Amino acid sequence: MKLKKLLQRSYLGLVLVFLYAPIATLIIFSFNSGKTMGKWAGFSFKWYEQLFRDPTLMQALSTTLSVALLSALVATVIGTLAAIGIHSMKRRTRSMVETLTYIPMLNPDIVTGISLMLLFLFAQVSLGYGTLLLSHITFNIPYVIFSVLPKLRQMPQNLYEAALDLGCKPAKAIYKIIIPQIMPGIVTGAIFALTLSIDDFVVSYFTTQGVNNLSIAIYSMARRGISPKINALSAIIFVSIVTLLLIVNIRSSRAQNEKEKHAR
Repeated sequence: MKLKKLLQRSYLGLVLVFLYAPIATLIIFSFNSGKTMGKWAGFSFKWYEQLFRDPTLMQALSTTLSVALLSALVATVIGTLAAIGIHSMKRRTRSMVETLTYIPMLNPDIVTGISLMLLFLFAQVSLGYGTLLLSHITFNIPYVIFSVLPKLRQMPQNLYEAALDLGCKPAKAIYKIIIPQIMPGIVTGAIFALTLSIDDFVVSYFTTQGVNNLSIAIYSMARRGISPKINALSAIIFVSIVTLLLIVNIRSSRAQNEKEKHAR
C-alpha cells in the first residue's frame, strides 16, 4: 500500500512539474536583466518598467481587459438565462438543444473565426472593436451554459414552483431563489469566459482590424523576436488569474461552511 501511494504521489508530482515548470521558468526569467533566457545576468525589474512604458503593449492590454470583462459580463448574463431556459425544457428538447450548444465548443477556432468574419462582411459591419467584442461574447456563452447547468440539476426540483405557490412573481423567484442556488456555477462560468477571452487569438485575428488585443500584439512581435517584456506581462497575468481563483475558492469555502453551520 505504501509503495502504491508513493507511486501515485510521484506520478501526480511529475504531472504538476510538467505543467508548471515552464511557467515558473518564465516568471523567474522575467526578473533577468539579460535579454535571453539562456543566461542569468542578474536580478532586475527592468523589463517590468519597460513593459509599462511600451504604449503598444499597454494599448493592447487595455483592449484585452475591456473586451474580456465586457464579454464575460454579457456572456454570463445570457448564458445563465439560457441555462435556466434549457433546464426547464422537456427531456428530448433539452437533449437536442444541449447537443447544439456543444458544437461551438468542439468547433475548431479557425472555423469559428472565419465564419464570424464572413458573417460580419456579409452584414457589411466594419471589423473593429465592436466585432471583436461580439465574437468573444459568442464563443463564451456555451461555456457559461455548461458551467451553470450542473448547479441547476443539483438544485431541489420543485424549489421554483414552491416560490410561485407562495406568491412570488416569476422574475423575483429567479432572482431571489434560483440565482443564489446556482451562484457557484455562475462564478465559474464568468471566470471561464474571462480567461478564454484573454487567451483567444484565432477568433480575434479574423474578426478585427486596426484593434489589437494582447494575443495579436504578441503574435506581431514574435515575428521579429520575443522581447523579455512579454515574460513580465505573462507573469503579471498568471499571478492575477491565480489570485482571482484563490479569492473565489476561499469565498466559496466560507459560504459552504456557513451553510453547514446553519444546517446544524
